Amino acid sequence: MTPNDVIEFAMNNPASWMATSINNQPHVRGMLLWFVDETGFYYHTASCKQLAKQIRENPKMEIAFISSGPHQGESRMLRVEGTVEIVEDSALTNRLIQERPWVQGLKANMPEGTELVIFRLVNAQAHFWDMTTNGNESKQPRIAIA
Repeated sequence: MTPNDVIEFAMNNPASWMATSINNQPHVRGMLLWFVDETGFYYHTASCKQLAKQIRENPKMEIAFISSGPHQGESRMLRVEGTVEIVEDSALTNRLIQERPWVQGLKANMPEGTELVIFRLVNAQAHFWDMTTNGNESKQPRIAIA
């Protein structure tokens, strides 16, 4: 497996589950991946949301993607652990608004002063899982990305 296999799988299965932890309490939420490339896994949220607070207080994160096979037991999962970086880049913000114009509309329903927060998972280690590797997770090769 290569970093390109990881990127392709994530982009083809952008619905993901994201795990954060604050004060030893785990928090998991569904998130739609914006994009992934060799620099990281990119997401966005709003500054008023608990996710923004959690990633600032503890930047360790794990995300998981899954594809369903046509038959039971044929699913495949990608798990990625790493560290979150907040990205402050006006060109990237403009790209987000261009690609996801609905993001601007969300601000109308949020507290005054709410800002868009773009973040990426970096220093990432990824591994795939399916029923053929079930029970041997610790032996699966880790793929470094970003």
